[in-house]
Amino acid sequence: MSVPAPQPDRAALAAIADLLSRRAVAVLTGAGMSTESGIPDYRGPDGTRRVRPMEYAEFVGSAAARQRYWARAYVGWARFSAARPNAGHRVVAALQRTGHLGPIVTQNVDGLHQEAGATDVLELHGTLAVVRCLTCEDRSPRDVVQARLAAANPGFGSTDDDPRALGRIQPDGDVALADHAVRSFRLVRCRSCGADTLKPDVVYFGESVPKERVALAYAAVEAGSALLVLGSSLQVMSGYRFVRHAHKRGTRVAIITRGKTRGDAEATHRLDAGLGESLVALAAALGVTDDFGAVVDGEYATGLPLGLV
Repeated sequence: MSVPAPQPDRAALAAIADLLSRRAVAVLTGAGMSTESGIPDYRGPDGTRRVRPMEYAEFVGSAAARQRYWARAYVGWARFSAARPNAGHRVVAALQRTGHLGPIVTQNVDGLHQEAGATDVLELHGTLAVVRCLTCEDRSPRDVVQARLAAANPGFGSTDDDPRALGRIQPDGDVALADHAVRSFRLVRCRSCGADTLKPDVVYFGESVPKERVALAYAAVEAGSALLVLGSSLQVMSGYRFVRHAHKRGTRVAIITRGKTRGDAEATHRLDAGLGESLVALAAALGVTDDFGAVVDGEYATGLPLGLV
């Protein structure tokens, strides 16, 4: 029997609702935004890293590393791309439509904010839905590359009971595979230049966010009446710097996520709670009501209405 999660702190929710009532609050979202859609995050509630992602230098410096990444990513894509927006995504989109929220800067690469109906979304770390050639900068839709990989690897990971596909999906959309399966995987080359340097159009660990994208994110934070951080531990400087920037400017910062964050000292308001139930309750406090869907608690929970509003 499942036990409902505790209700979000109502005093903290009221304070954050008051912040949003001033309108056009900038938003920064992290991996915790999508855990209720079945996509795990990199870190646990204590901030420690759960998985070791592939780093940029490793990817560009080793053909074997690229083979390992693409074999795992090829199998994981069907499950990753099947993820759908959760109640939290839908609340954020609704509050943006009503003017309570302004631009969204997301560290996520899943496109779920846009699928939920949000606009003015800056994908700070890029998107897994596009593949880029590091040699000639040609870009292709991920589904096109998936089809080419399928043609080059018939039957690879094609059934749910395939032992190669039993690995759990990772935050960046790949799964763990046995070494022997990886070694049998055939890569495809860039259709424009023929190079073996295809990479998802995302920022890897150890890779810099493009400067123009960083500038747009700073502009979004500066334009907001406040900054709302959702589902990020802020352990990585690429996100934390915007909290520091807002704090130094005297802009109020509210953080909603489970566990401690690197930005807790800069936060004006802090709510340690699940995003789904917190955001639905926040919408209700602002008089924004809709069918946001079932709220779930935990990475892989499904369909457990918590009734917290």
